[in-house]
Amino acid sequence: MDSRLGDDLAQLPELIDATGAYAVRILDGLGERPVARVPVRREPLPLPDPGIGTRGALAAFAERWEPGFSASAGSRYLGFVTGGCTPAALAGGWLTGVLDQNPTSGLDSTAPDLERETVAWLRELIGLPAAHEGAFVSGATMSNFAGLAIAREWLGEQRGISIAEQGIAALGPVRVLSGRAHSSVGKALSMLGLGRSALHPVDVLPGREAVDVTRLDAALDALNGEPAIVVANAGTVNTGDFDDLRAIAALRDRHPFWLHVDAAFGAFAALSPGHAHLLDGLAGADSICVDLHKWLNVPYDSAVQLTRRRDLQTRVFQNAAAYLGPVNDDLVHLTPENSRRLRALAAWFALAAYGRDGQAEIVRRDLALAELLGERIAAMPAYRLLAPVRLNVVCFTLADDPARIGQVAQAVTDSGEAFLTTTTYEGVPALRAAFSNWRTTRADVDRVAKALERAA
Repeated sequence: MDSRLGDDLAQLPELIDATGAYAVRILDGLGERPVARVPVRREPLPLPDPGIGTRGALAAFAERWEPGFSASAGSRYLGFVTGGCTPAALAGGWLTGVLDQNPTSGLDSTAPDLERETVAWLRELIGLPAAHEGAFVSGATMSNFAGLAIAREWLGEQRGISIAEQGIAALGPVRVLSGRAHSSVGKALSMLGLGRSALHPVDVLPGREAVDVTRLDAALDALNGEPAIVVANAGTVNTGDFDDLRAIAALRDRHPFWLHVDAAFGAFAALSPGHAHLLDGLAGADSICVDLHKWLNVPYDSAVQLTRRRDLQTRVFQNAAAYLGPVNDDLVHLTPENSRRLRALAAWFALAAYGRDGQAEIVRRDLALAELLGERIAAMPAYRLLAPVRLNVVCFTLADDPARIGQVAQAVTDSGEAFLTTTTYEGVPALRAAFSNWRTTRADVDRVAKALERAA
C-alpha cells in the first residue's frame, strides 16, 4: 500500500475530525461569506507524483480553492433556483460517501429498497398516487430526459414500433408542444435524437407564462390524430407560473398525447395550502420531473423522475447482461446510468428528520419571503415588478433603463451581500430572485433589498 494511503488509514478518525471541523467553520461563516464571486480563471497545476496526504490536500484546498467558492448553500444566494443543505441532508450526503453504495443492482444490499422508500415518501409528500413509480437521477435535466425518453417510446408504441429496438429513424417526425418549456427540454430533445426543432411553442395567456389551453387544443387538433408530446410547466423559472394541468389533461379525451410535467421545484407547492391547487391534475401526468437539490434542500446532485409507464421505461433503459441476470425491477433498468451513488440517502435523511411538517415550513417561509421582497421592490422607485409573485420567484427590472440591469446584477454580486441571476421576460432585461433555501429569513430579505437600493 502506498505510504500516504497507509498513513491516512492509520489516522482516519483524526482526519475525519479535522475535515468535520473545517466544514463547521465554513458553515458557521456562511452568513458573512461573500455570496458569490466573479470567477478568476486559474491554470491547472501539474499533478504531483508523490501525494501530499489528506491533511496536505485539505490545507492545499483551503488555500487555493475554497476562498473562491460561492456561498450557494447560504441564505442570500437567490440566483437560479438553488436550495441549500439541511443538517440532516448533510449527514446523509456524508454517509453516502462513507457507505459508497451503488443502488442500481439488488444483488448485494438493501440500498435499492431505501431508494424505493424515499421515492414513495416523495410521492406521498406531493400528493401522487402509487401508480407513479420513480427513480433517482442527477437533476432536472436528466429527469426531463428520462421522461421524454419514455414519451418517445410511447410514440413508437402508438405507431406499432419500438424505438428502443428499431431506432429513431423508424419514428418519423415528432411534435412536442409547450408554452414556456425550460431550456433543458430542448437539450433533452437534442440528446434523444428528436431534435430541438421538434419543440413547437404554443401561445401563452396574456401577461402570463402559462400556456393558453385553447391554443394548445387547436395545435393538437391540427395534427389530425397524430400522437404528440405535451410538456406542461408546474413552476416556470422566470415567474413561478403554472399551466392549468387539469385542463391540459382533459384534452386527452379528444387528442392522443403524452403529458410530461416539468415540476422541478413547483411540485413542492403541494406543501402550501394556498398554492396546492396549482398542482390539481398533476396525477394525470404520464411523466413528471421533480428536482430535490432545489426546494427539498439536499446536496447536489439529486432529482427524481416519475412515470405511470414503468414498462416503457424498462424497455428504454434496460441493461441486459449475463452478470446481472434477467431483466427485472432493478434500478439499473430505469435510468441512463448503470452505476451511480446512492443519491436517495440524503433525501431519506431529510424526510425522516423533518417529515412533512418540517418540509412544509421551509416552503411556506420561502413563499412569504418572496412575497415580502416583491413588496419591497414594488415600493422602490428605481424598480418595477414584471409579474406578480406567484410562488417563490420575484421577477423585476429597472424602472427607467432596463438595459442597465446587468450592471445592477454585477453591483449586487460585487457587494457580496446577495446573488441574483439575470433573465429576459417578455423581451425586457430583468433580474430574478428565487427563494428555496432553508436558512433564509426576513433579515436576509432586508439585506438583499438594501443591496438592490444601493446598486440602483
